[in-house]
Amino acid sequence: MSNRFNKAALLAGTIMAGAMVATPAYAQENTDGADADDGFIVVTGSRIQRRNVDSPAPVAVVDSEEFELSGTVNVENVVNTLPQVVPGTTSFSNNPGNGTATLNLRGLGSQRTLVLVNGRRWMSYDTAQIVDLNTIPSFLLDSVDVVTGGASAVYGSDALAGVVNFRLKDVDGIEMGGQYSITERGDAARYEVHGAIGTSFDDGRGSATVYAEYYNRDSLFQGDRAFSNFALGGETDGDQQYQFGSSTLPNGVLRYLGGANGNTGLPAGTEFGPAGASGFGTGVVFDNTPGDFRQRAGDLYNYAPVNYLQLPQERYLMGGYADYEFSDGHEFYTEVSFVNNRVAQELAATPVTGNFNIDLATQLQFLVPSDQQQLLDIDAAETAQNALDGVADDPGVVNFFVQRRTIEASRRNSLDERSAFRVLGGVRGAINDNLNYDAYYMFARTRNSNIQAGNISRSAFQAGLDGTATPINIFGLNTLTPAMFQQIAIQAQNSDISSMQVASASINGFLGNLGMGGDDVGFAVGAEYRKVASQFIPDTALSSGDVIGFNAGLPTEGSYDVRELFAELNIPILGPDAGVEKLDVTAAARYSDYSLDAVGGVWTYAGGIEFAPVPDITLRAQYQRAVRAPNVGELFGGRAIGFPPATDPCNLGTGAALTATCVASGVPANEVGQGNIQPNGQIPATFGGFAGLGEETSDSYTFGVVLEPQFVPGLVITADYFNISIDDSISVFGGGLNNALDLCFNQVQDINDPICAPFAPGTGARSPGGAITTANNPLILAANIANQEVSGIDLQVNYGTTIPFSLLTDSGEQQLNLSFLGTWTEKSNFTPVQGFATVNECAGRFGTTCGEPTPKYKWTSRATFVDGPLTTSFRWRHLSGVRDDNDGVDYSQFNGVERINAYDLLDISFSFEVNENLTIAMGVDNVFDTLPQTPSFDAAGNVTTTSNGTLLGDNQEQANTYPSTYNVLGRDFFVSANVKF
Repeated sequence: MSNRFNKAALLAGTIMAGAMVATPAYAQENTDGADADDGFIVVTGSRIQRRNVDSPAPVAVVDSEEFELSGTVNVENVVNTLPQVVPGTTSFSNNPGNGTATLNLRGLGSQRTLVLVNGRRWMSYDTAQIVDLNTIPSFLLDSVDVVTGGASAVYGSDALAGVVNFRLKDVDGIEMGGQYSITERGDAARYEVHGAIGTSFDDGRGSATVYAEYYNRDSLFQGDRAFSNFALGGETDGDQQYQFGSSTLPNGVLRYLGGANGNTGLPAGTEFGPAGASGFGTGVVFDNTPGDFRQRAGDLYNYAPVNYLQLPQERYLMGGYADYEFSDGHEFYTEVSFVNNRVAQELAATPVTGNFNIDLATQLQFLVPSDQQQLLDIDAAETAQNALDGVADDPGVVNFFVQRRTIEASRRNSLDERSAFRVLGGVRGAINDNLNYDAYYMFARTRNSNIQAGNISRSAFQAGLDGTATPINIFGLNTLTPAMFQQIAIQAQNSDISSMQVASASINGFLGNLGMGGDDVGFAVGAEYRKVASQFIPDTALSSGDVIGFNAGLPTEGSYDVRELFAELNIPILGPDAGVEKLDVTAAARYSDYSLDAVGGVWTYAGGIEFAPVPDITLRAQYQRAVRAPNVGELFGGRAIGFPPATDPCNLGTGAALTATCVASGVPANEVGQGNIQPNGQIPATFGGFAGLGEETSDSYTFGVVLEPQFVPGLVITADYFNISIDDSISVFGGGLNNALDLCFNQVQDINDPICAPFAPGTGARSPGGAITTANNPLILAANIANQEVSGIDLQVNYGTTIPFSLLTDSGEQQLNLSFLGTWTEKSNFTPVQGFATVNECAGRFGTTCGEPTPKYKWTSRATFVDGPLTTSFRWRHLSGVRDDNDGVDYSQFNGVERINAYDLLDISFSFEVNENLTIAMGVDNVFDTLPQTPSFDAAGNVTTTSNGTLLGDNQEQANTYPSTYNVLGRDFFVSANVKF
């Protein structure tokens, strides 16, 4: 085989540009195996084989030992600790959540992070074409490379924020192992077992690795932790934080919002309910003082305890990879993987809300006499008024806003079972001493089956109230008999099918040098074809909208393909013979022709430079233009209702311009600012795709320095500035419902402006009473409308040395390795509408607009002592403080949280090599048991605790905090064993 083709080098891991020292975590690998006379390597972010690990693009690396020392099995738990990553969907994402684990580089969105395995695309799981990290075998990871900035010129679409490449290792012999984790409280258990066999055959011409893994994770409920046992809120409405819960009550209520002409003599807000229930049975009218909803605090339903805090999971994973040299210098290679993953979500019993027709003849029997008479009076008043106005009337039927939580169903449960497989076959080899080729075809397919229990049929519920079916009694606790519940219950299910095909061929090699002391010029050229297809298939209940509980939606189906040509150059200009260490220039370009009319043909390109005047210092810089084509969901997504947290400015706002805009959108003038038109913190809206979407375009540049001072052997310091800007970013119109409401009613304040289009008259965005309801809500479609920008500095420090102390070796020395990987985020901006004055500045912030906390400073550091067979390691994780993104409200005045304080976690782990075959590891994560503070309440239900900075109310994600960012398990123990033969 030609010495230009080196399989082991092609799979070499833990590469860090400019690095020359190995450390056990976040390592910059040494150059062993990258000798210019022996072989070549391929760094993540390029297709060109190189003689060294240097690259103009900064590459952060997590090596395999970090997974072992951190006691993690799921990839997400290590990757989310990287400073470059803002947590996406995780094992703590219940509502919202979808049973997956995703990677969100730089906080720009999981759909803008390209995930590779061994340098090639991995399988996606839904119409958004995002990779589920649960499908990657963590026990086989050799390293994880994180490349900052757009990389479309090298890899194609999706790499706007950067690339994350998971490198799998070859196994030689038999490797088996397992791990068990459990919290100090004896819950949230997780265990995993795995095995792999690797061997060579046919006198070394071929090699193969096969593997299998089983993983199981127990559920943990929010009620199992004191900080999350009560749903908290209130401060957004200008009230003290208190036991908030939901106004959808287990004992049922009719809320009268006024007759067809608003002229019945009763104020809006009059409620009727069962005898004996607090606040009901007397036709009492609420105190409708703006912001004062706590009058019903004693009646609010605490939905928190029965929601999952940690989602249960069961995973079967198996696969293999092999290669065979079928001719001298030419080999066939293949990869096969299969994953079956089951993850459940658990929510409180279904809350039924909305307007329903009530047949008084059948429903009066369930109410106390005082309510019965008042309801009859309302019916008579409406009948008389309708006769005067010539409006059709249905005697004995009155329309009410109904609230009833069907606790007879216990809980809502959603079970996702994803089966995914990926097959790849290719050939590679040497054309001559200077040229190599590589060609492969890959097919991946994921099918998800989602089964939902605990849903309610809206039509059956209505029939039980309007006299067209057996009457149901919604008034009082547990008043729905088993027969009544079966009459209104409905099970729903849907499925997703996603597939990807990739055919790629490339040639790379060397063209000789420029004669100025530099190495040979390297190049790569090639072509690629990709096709993505996906569909979402809801059942009749979900597609028709006749379901309450989980969100209804229409089917989605679509596909597109792209044909691409690409090229790269690596031009070493100067070398040691020219009096400098090196001067290299790189360039890359790709032309992509999409089958989408709105995208068509697009160019991406990149250029970089490295200059090392002396061996101790390397300067580097790179510019990249990248694109992302819209995914299937964004293009063809069927319209589906959602319930995002949002604030309707017309509910509590004041001012002439706001009032005029609200009235123009359909809110009665006397209801603006009165607190009656938003009964819940979640507002319904209908979302969907748009087939006319074009591509997103990003410009990113990085420049930095690598310091390897020869007077401090073993020290490597890298610092890189990054800036990524995305134009025509695809987003739901206005950047989401909450942003759209704010832009229209608080800023533009003109219902005829395009920004206000979703709320304009005639769109059905509001009910006759002005509220946004399930039946009347705005349509929010995807659009190329936003802009995103992130910038900051990545700093990495690695130092390895020996210390003159040892307990277990004869040398009297042990190895000390120190590593630090940190990010300062200068900007994390989101502009909902390009060219609009509103810019959401999210660096150092969190909340309903910015979402997941984005600390300005985030770092992970580790100190590791290697004393012969014993490795002792300490990890320190730090997040700087963040403040709420709503500058108009100081939540601390309402005993809420205006600022989440700086956050630190300490982890300790030990690893011991019993012999050359057996290694045992154990450790403790979150040594100091750092958790959000447990709330205390006064007699009125107000929170009296002064929060430690992570206990949130209305501005939480879930569980009174952001559980993917802040630890919710507490002190956590693990033990593992690994056997090799």
